[in-house]
Amino acid sequence: MGRNIRKRRSPMAVRAVAASAALAIGGGGLVWANFYASAHESNSGRNTTKAAPAQVATIQCPDVGQKLSNVPNQARGQVDGELATLDQQITAAYQRLATTRDAQTRDASFVQNSILTPLKQNRQVIIDRIKLEINRVGGKAPGWLDGLSTCTGQPAAGQNTGGQNNGGQNNGGATAAPSASAPAGGNAGGNAGAGASASASAPAGGAQAGNGGQAGNGPVAADFVDITKVQPNVPAKARTQAGGSSGTFSSSCGVNANKKFNTDNVIVAPGVTNGAHHLHDYVGNQSNDAFATNDTFAAAQTSCSNQGDKSSYYWPVVRIQNGTQDFDQNNLGGGKELNVGAIQQVKQAQIKFVGNAKSKVVAMPKFLRIITGDAKTTTNGLANANAHWSCTGFENKVQLTQQYPICPRGSTVVRTFAFQSCWDGVNADSANHRTHVAFADAQGNCANGFKAIPQLTMRLVYGFRAPTLTNGQIKNAYAVDGFPEQLHKAATDHDDFINVFDENLMNKMVNCINNGQRCR
Repeated sequence: MGRNIRKRRSPMAVRAVAASAALAIGGGGLVWANFYASAHESNSGRNTTKAAPAQVATIQCPDVGQKLSNVPNQARGQVDGELATLDQQITAAYQRLATTRDAQTRDASFVQNSILTPLKQNRQVIIDRIKLEINRVGGKAPGWLDGLSTCTGQPAAGQNTGGQNNGGQNNGGATAAPSASAPAGGNAGGNAGAGASASASAPAGGAQAGNGGQAGNGPVAADFVDITKVQPNVPAKARTQAGGSSGTFSSSCGVNANKKFNTDNVIVAPGVTNGAHHLHDYVGNQSNDAFATNDTFAAAQTSCSNQGDKSSYYWPVVRIQNGTQDFDQNNLGGGKELNVGAIQQVKQAQIKFVGNAKSKVVAMPKFLRIITGDAKTTTNGLANANAHWSCTGFENKVQLTQQYPICPRGSTVVRTFAFQSCWDGVNADSANHRTHVAFADAQGNCANGFKAIPQLTMRLVYGFRAPTLTNGQIKNAYAVDGFPEQLHKAATDHDDFINVFDENLMNKMVNCINNGQRCR
């Protein structure tokens, strides 16, 4: 399915924020939360974190893109561009929040009058444009769109679940293993699935202790947990039944040795430079940027050893917040948007496609796009969260969604993703990039009308040393890149895939999986 890019958009000018910015917010109907900001000092060449009390909050805006599930194909290019503008507006507003501490302390109505009200007005302009684009091509823009312009100030402490509590999944820091079919909240784009959760132990120092991270907006101490203190929470895998498919197909695509990075996301923001507002690692297709089309992908080079796999696999980078910066410290998507610290590239990136416990799989359509997880869980809640953080030696015992693990000596951090494995049989993408695919339930069943496809699983292994948590303070914290207002929470982790397998190799994959073989 081709993409029609109608026009190119560049991000609005945004304010650079000092890496050590401490945030403060007050009045204007905002909820206050006592927390800690961080300032980094050098002590005999070693990085330490000095906690100073501050009142920290973030901005929460309804995620229009996720709620807008029905957009005519002819309007999607324009609508995607307008949705990217909404993200740019939130980023700019958050950065203004981060740089106006003095004004906020002097004027209790400053945030409401100078940040939230103008933001609402600007968002309404864009929402009106979205409605116009949908109606222009013969669609009918939903009336509830107007109710999505208002943003609020929210406390930064803990994980804001946005009022969603699907199956009780939103209360624990630990969730189902990546081999489970459903994300943490048990619902992806309205397609129900099953998951299991268990509460993680609170980190030493208690949930109220912590700091604001190197850039002042996370992570905090409560975002980390000693994995050795978390009860096992990984459920047993569904057994393959008669008629199921137990084979696997592996693709070796390297670890981004080419250092292909950008802050684009061609799935959600085609034609928009810096549409992701955070940095991505890429393996596989070497031509993925904001302006790539299906023809671009088909003609590209690939880092995969099997040249029949030109698929694009990409994920947000992880950084160590040790007081240092990286090449993008003065760039949008990097330091200018509070993604700071030393970038950590993976030591291993294992890509494997697996079968379905209940049925045979069918070929994926070429250029199928899948996003797993949700970069905005601090706003949206955990319904679509699908982050799985663990440590080597613990992966079959503990998987975390809402906290980063602190691994014991001899063990290192692992991120694992299990993508949606049911396809609607028609569409290579959908307006909200979710409803064309779904998770199977815990037994492997796809919803009515959906077909089982090879399930992409990815395992990313790192080599950095574990942070330390002492008296409620984190030293050498790590965090996944994200939108600045999302506070670098573990649950915002996500992964992206665009299928560019050639027909012969895709057929080989399907046959291997359906015949119970192990292929590559």
